[in-house]
Amino acid sequence: MVASVHKEFVMWVSFLMPRQTATRSATFGLVLLSSIVATSTVAAALEIDKRTISLHEAVIKTIEHNPNLRAFDYQLKAQQGRVQQAGVAPSPELSFQLEDVLGTGNNKGMDGAQATLSIGWVLERGTRQRYVDAAHAGSSLIKVEAALKQLDAAAETARLYLVSLAYQAREVNADKTIQLAKETIKSVSKRVKAGKTPEAELSRAQAELARRKLQREDIEHELRSANRQLAAQWGETIPTFARVKGDITHFPKVASFETLKSQLPQNPEFARLLSDQLLKKAALKLALAQNKASWRVNAGIRHTNNGNDQAFVAGISIPFGERTRNPGRIATARANLAKTSSEEQAARIRIETALFVIHEKLQHSLHVIEAVRGEIIPPLERALTETRRAYNLGRYSYLELRSVQAELLDAHNALVEASIDAHRNIIEIERLTGVRIAQVKTTL
Repeated sequence: MVASVHKEFVMWVSFLMPRQTATRSATFGLVLLSSIVATSTVAAALEIDKRTISLHEAVIKTIEHNPNLRAFDYQLKAQQGRVQQAGVAPSPELSFQLEDVLGTGNNKGMDGAQATLSIGWVLERGTRQRYVDAAHAGSSLIKVEAALKQLDAAAETARLYLVSLAYQAREVNADKTIQLAKETIKSVSKRVKAGKTPEAELSRAQAELARRKLQREDIEHELRSANRQLAAQWGETIPTFARVKGDITHFPKVASFETLKSQLPQNPEFARLLSDQLLKKAALKLALAQNKASWRVNAGIRHTNNGNDQAFVAGISIPFGERTRNPGRIATARANLAKTSSEEQAARIRIETALFVIHEKLQHSLHVIEAVRGEIIPPLERALTETRRAYNLGRYSYLELRSVQAELLDAHNALVEASIDAHRNIIEIERLTGVRIAQVKTTL
């Protein structure tokens, strides 16, 4: 079970593989909550602060422990009961009949009595097997729906994981902002001491630092909330981790739309439609089988008191009108079967269109990331260096320095937000195709 889950959901694990950077490295360690005692609460809290979790771990935990997925286990057990019940044959009937008694003449008292003991049973004519086939088709559909629910849960976990990773990236940007504010205070302080800048500019710089620290604190609260929402995916009310692993600016190579389109047959939605189609076919066969009336046969032995004789008796009952007894159910079953074909065609159009739109959004996000990272941030960093130097020399005002700082910080924030959009689109593409992007063969 675990091995199959690993294989099926490994597609969610690749897109956030972390780069090896000294500032964001973390050590993976298990925290055995059951062994915590009152004297070790602080130490345990420190361990949790160091604890990180990967996307792969988060997805596996979700599949194994998500409370919403457990309902399918009971639903499948209930369907297995229906399969078992569908295979139960009607019980034979034992019949006893006493005739020609308590009458008049030759039938006075018990003198002319005839006693018949017989056993009867129903000839189902294939109906029971059709019930079994329909029940098995229902089980297959439940299994596919359970797999779809697992994929949806995995996708939701990936999205929540991305939210936590995004707040961690925003936290890094907030730290950069605070560092810039501190450096600005140093520069302004030097000019104030030299009598080249009024005290008001230093006060404004100090207020700016306080605002940035408040923003950093807001991000910390949001990160803790995001981690709690992520942990709830596998039933934890208190997260046993403080950080998630990953580099939000790292992306796999994205295939062309045509290449991704060729992967659409692996979409789990089509498996559900196929299972539903098999269920509708089984329902049609069952309706056709029910159109054939069941025959009832019996056989037994008869005893006659008059001559103390015994004889074998047999009979059969065949209902009239068997060709027209089930037309409504047959028509309904045929219509439902035709409906599944239309639904499959509509689903193909809908999913292919969604894939195209999301692929276009992904391409745009990647273009924005490339432009911000390569064409916007480097010039702004150079501009900030020159502006700070000019400010220290008295050539630029505090407002000009703050303006360049704000532009650079906005660029870093834009890089994070574009990366979030790109990863969100990657998650959706992988959900639509059923294949992680890193596994798709690309054409150069």
